Amino acid sequence: MTNHLYDALIAPHAESNCCFLDIGPDQISFADFTARAAQIAHVLVANGVGPGDRVVVQAEKSAEMVMLYIATLQAGAVFLPLNTSYTRDELTYFITDAAPKL
Repeated sequence: MTNHLYDALIAPHAESNCCFLDIGPDQISFADFTARAAQIAHVLVANGVGPGDRVVVQAEKSAEMVMLYIATLQAGAVFLPLNTSYTRDELTYFITDAAPKL
């Protein structure tokens, strides 16, 4: 399956040791980032996530969230982030409406 977004934004830099994320005292290279994202993508696929499936996530903004987003793209799935301030009723609505795989 062609993945235009991943192919355009991430794949050309996948082996680069250039800094991708600079978070406090830590820096993550493109190579490290893509390796971690690939590990997460394998976990998603191993748990039944496939092309077109939705992955719903409610978590604080972090480097790991970006990795999960890229991993979801790699798996061909759709990433649906939910605001951490949503109420239980709002979460129920979005999750029910999205019918996520995970």
